[in-house]
Amino acid sequence: MRRLRGFTLIELLVAIGLMALMAALSWRGLDGMTRSQARMRQHSQEVSALQAGLAQWGADLDALAPQPNTPSLDWDGRALRVVRRGFTVPGEGLTVVAWSRRNVDGQGQWLRWQSLPLRTRGELQQAWQAAALWAQNPGDAERLREVRIVPIDEWQIFYYRGDAWSNPLSSAGSTGEVKAANDSAVPDAVRLVLTLAAGQAISGSVTRDWLRPGLGGGK
Repeated sequence: MRRLRGFTLIELLVAIGLMALMAALSWRGLDGMTRSQARMRQHSQEVSALQAGLAQWGADLDALAPQPNTPSLDWDGRALRVVRRGFTVPGEGLTVVAWSRRNVDGQGQWLRWQSLPLRTRGELQQAWQAAALWAQNPGDAERLREVRIVPIDEWQIFYYRGDAWSNPLSSAGSTGEVKAANDSAVPDAVRLVLTLAAGQAISGSVTRDWLRPGLGGGK
């Protein structure tokens, strides 16, 4: 009978080597796709976080609620504090929100703080002071009410008054002292300038201008 001829050892080794090479190339391709998808997902999350933060910033200023004999908007060089109307239910009361920058885990972060709903003048004054304390030297209780927005290196605030942009600390009516709150105490516009931290989806500076609604709406 004719002897059946099989594969030689060399042929098997060559076939196994080719299969291993194809598997390695396929794995590198899948790994590259996975890494690319992860980068795209992270990029999308960072952009969404920045957009959400800027939208919330505008919403807080749009809901500004001036109060008699009480400051409602103040920039002290460290934090911007705002007295705003309730979020969802009419008559829900007032809320104090604050925006600031602070190093968290070794990186500068743009942060937002929010008080509980307030119904009395005493609660409003306490929340106003608590917002300032949070921006300067927060304790564990104050940190529980903060939200990290995006990493930033620095930020700046400008007020538009008298047909010009200026530093709020040098503008009239921005000392943070208790005073009568009326339309003249609120600037015509507020400019936010963020310098985003390196390595983010968006780098460089981002500028957001808010225009007092009574003057034509936000931007």
